[in-house]
Amino acid sequence: MQSRFRLTRSEDFKRVRQTGKSYAHPLAVLVALPSASQNLRIGVTAGKTVGTAVQRNRAKRLLREALRPLLPAIAPNWDLILIARPKLAATSLAETREAVIALLNRAKLILSNGS
Repeated sequence: MQSRFRLTRSEDFKRVRQTGKSYAHPLAVLVALPSASQNLRIGVTAGKTVGTAVQRNRAKRLLREALRPLLPAIAPNWDLILIARPKLAATSLAETREAVIALLNRAKLILSNGS
């Protein structure tokens, strides 16, 4: 994912987690908060419940790659956090992409049919 789409500062993560609206899926959780900036920013995280460092990194890579083709179709002016759940590390990219699309649709963040 390009750096202009990344949510990187811990203060931003805390702000989105505390005041954003969350949407749950068995594979991931999406937390969304409207942003004052003109850009879409996305943070991806995986806690220790996902597994070892290798499994956490795989889960984060899956989420980032599932998001990459969807970026043009996601509404701007939002800060998003995608949180991996334990089952995500064992799934395929196609299943991960379906989960991300389902979460974005529930949050009404997809502008057009982007898949």
